[in-house]
Amino acid sequence: MNTQLAGTGALLRLALRRDRVMAPVWILVVAMLVLSLPGSLESVYGTAAERERLLATMTANGSLRALYGPVFGDSIGALTAWRGGVFAGLLAGVMSLVIVVRHTREEEESGRQELLSAAMVGRRAPLTAALLAALTANAAAALLVTAGLAGRGAAGALALGLGIGATGMLFAALAAIAAQLTESARLAKGLTGAFIGAAFVLRAAGDAGAPDGGSALTWISPLGWLEHVRAFAAERWWVLALFAAASAAQLAAAYALAARRDVGMSFLPARPGPARGRLGSAGALAWRLQRGALLGWSLGFLAAGVVFGGMTDGATELVGDNARTREIIERMGGQAGQAGQGVLADAFLATMAGMLAMVAALYIVSAVLRLSAEESGQRAEPLLANAVGRLRWAGGHLAVAFGGSALILLLAGLGLGIGHGEDIGGAVAATLGQLPAVWVIGALAALLHGAAPRFAVAAWAVAGAALALGWVGPALNLPQAVLDLSPFAHLPKLPGGQDPSWAPFVALTALAAALLAAALTALRRRDLAA
Repeated sequence: MNTQLAGTGALLRLALRRDRVMAPVWILVVAMLVLSLPGSLESVYGTAAERERLLATMTANGSLRALYGPVFGDSIGALTAWRGGVFAGLLAGVMSLVIVVRHTREEEESGRQELLSAAMVGRRAPLTAALLAALTANAAAALLVTAGLAGRGAAGALALGLGIGATGMLFAALAAIAAQLTESARLAKGLTGAFIGAAFVLRAAGDAGAPDGGSALTWISPLGWLEHVRAFAAERWWVLALFAAASAAQLAAAYALAARRDVGMSFLPARPGPARGRLGSAGALAWRLQRGALLGWSLGFLAAGVVFGGMTDGATELVGDNARTREIIERMGGQAGQAGQGVLADAFLATMAGMLAMVAALYIVSAVLRLSAEESGQRAEPLLANAVGRLRWAGGHLAVAFGGSALILLLAGLGLGIGHGEDIGGAVAATLGQLPAVWVIGALAALLHGAAPRFAVAAWAVAGAALALGWVGPALNLPQAVLDLSPFAHLPKLPGGQDPSWAPFVALTALAAALLAAALTALRRRDLAA
């Protein structure tokens, strides 16, 4: 057994060094998502009567339960667990899959794992090091959450922290299985991401139909288990045993699969050629490589739009006469100081449109950074050795990234309009109106790849910062100067709100074009990554 794990420590140190920027950013995002909530919730629901009214409203509102889950207690700690627990677990799962796949399947794709395996490295060492790196990140996030909420109740803080960390590790084990089954890191991430999405959908469907969260669908989902830990509300410690048992079973399966395959091989082999259709251009190749991911994002955004649109009436009912909640929604929706239930509905739709656009920034970053994956995987060099220039090669991927972001926002707008049942055109305008800001973030990712490919991963931090500012900034009442660091803060909020001006749309689109020009110029002048 010792020889099987030889070199684990060295590989773990290498993994932590490689993740020294990415992992802390993820950890802070997961922790701050939770820790930013108690203060704002206390200002919104400061009295026992307001919290009791919230519980009654949530019990009767299936659409909001589908998003956040049921409320199990009326303390600020319980409301924090209700409002942020599921989303923190979701982000911890995504963080874990990125870390595990990066240090397993991506290493094999690049050829580095084969070189390392030629040294004194045990067969199980790479997978063990990747899982330990994920464990380190999840433990750090759990520790921050526990320490930050300890003042609200030590037992509840520990339960929530452990639940979030356990959720991340369960999906880390699932990613370890996917890394053995699939032929590429992209497929491993896609498969694990699909399971995470399915877990959220199952939990949402179960919670929508059962006010107490007791639906069988909720219990099928690991995110439903996280809810049923019931942090700050008569904690159910035994639910953590479900995470431990499921993770142990998945880890056993991952190690069994790893022992039965060679480095670089998979249990789901590549589809044999020749490829169907024509690959007569670099753009056609880029489309073939990215169309699966774009299809998944498109379906997800359409479904999310329908769900959020259907929540509009329930959200305005939940707000009621709560001035602080109304202020936050109106500020996020760009209609502060106006009155009326219709205005509040428009502000909520504008808020949802902005949130979907900020999530779309994650798509455009992932699509643009496919250039980095192709280059570091040494698949770009043979292509560029033929009659394909760098600009044509990069242009194909950038066209899919920027055009794809427009497509998913269009579908999100259609979903919002269909779900709300009113003014589909206005909902589409609301989502597409955020497109220039998404393009700016995509152009920054392209510039990082073109000018400093080693630091291209920092584009995730840019998108994450914009998401964090838009998500929790208004609730924390951050200064406008801080909110203005995000390109989304400079665009008018639609529908309703102030009369839109073309100036910010033109300015941000011009900025994106300038950044793209600089990115392509830098790409032409540098050597390909080794």
